[in-house]
Amino acid sequence: MEKIRYISLNTTSPYHNLAAEEYLLQQTKDNVFMLWQNDNTIVIGRHQNTAAEINQEYVDSHHVNVVRRQTGGGAVFHDIGNLNFSFIQNIEPGSKEIDFLKYLQPIVDALRSLGVPAEFSGRNDLVIDGKKISGNAMMFYENRVLEHGTLLFSSQMSDVANALKVDPSKFDDKAVKSVRSRVTNISEHLPEPMTVLQFRDYLMDFIMKQNQMTELQNLTNEEETMVEELMTKKYQTWEWNYGNSPNYSMNKKIRTKGGTVQVIADIQKGVIRDLRFYGDFFSEDDVQNLVNQLIGTAFNKQDLQQKLSTIDVNRYFNNTTSEDLLNLLTF
Repeated sequence: MEKIRYISLNTTSPYHNLAAEEYLLQQTKDNVFMLWQNDNTIVIGRHQNTAAEINQEYVDSHHVNVVRRQTGGGAVFHDIGNLNFSFIQNIEPGSKEIDFLKYLQPIVDALRSLGVPAEFSGRNDLVIDGKKISGNAMMFYENRVLEHGTLLFSSQMSDVANALKVDPSKFDDKAVKSVRSRVTNISEHLPEPMTVLQFRDYLMDFIMKQNQMTELQNLTNEEETMVEELMTKKYQTWEWNYGNSPNYSMNKKIRTKGGTVQVIADIQKGVIRDLRFYGDFFSEDDVQNLVNQLIGTAFNKQDLQQKLSTIDVNRYFNNTTSEDLLNLLTF
């Protein structure tokens, strides 16, 4: 039996945790089972359009982290009541196979040992009475595989719904949209109450005993240094989390004191490449001059706010403020 590293990360920073996962997959040859938690975070699938998956207003007002992961699949909301797990394993050359049940069976066994009637469902989910408690994703890197998933233990379901609530009519793109499922918390199905930390410790102990192991390993100081560097250079950057989104178009309309203003914007690699304004507004100056100033701006609230602060918006849209236009251009 190959040696397995058992790691329980002690931070709730999603940027650190996803950087640690990538580092262990790509920069080590270790087999790993890891548990970790993120505090108030939307995790975007590798191939998704971030802006089309999140409720940006809710994200901003509730200080929700947004981070893109390495794997495909849909967007998910993590809070401290959600437990994440990762399996990282070496595989034989040419033996790549997407087999979620292989990794999820020990999780199912652990839940059933607690009296929770969990079962594998569909292509990559765990459910209780048909309601989802775990979504999973997988990727291969050279001769290694990463399988990771969520375990809804005591998550605030209203936060999950609000953070991921987006008006699909605002977007025209070919990115993979998340499919919302009926969900439930594991804690609601336990015969005896547990906290999420007690559940984390129980799950780790259960998995370790299956492999006759009794000792946890932390990241080494050298590994922590490398993870921090990867976190800073990649997982905390706007370029990775937003700019890496597929190309898409946005269509939005608002009513101002000066009339109706509609915008259709083409976004490529997170940057405005084309803009068209329509409406029944009046203007003192050619709106194309405004368009020329906005093209090339990163499509995020901070950069747009900074750009608009240098522009007299009222010249292009009578009785319209910079705040009005910022609301039109952002979510």
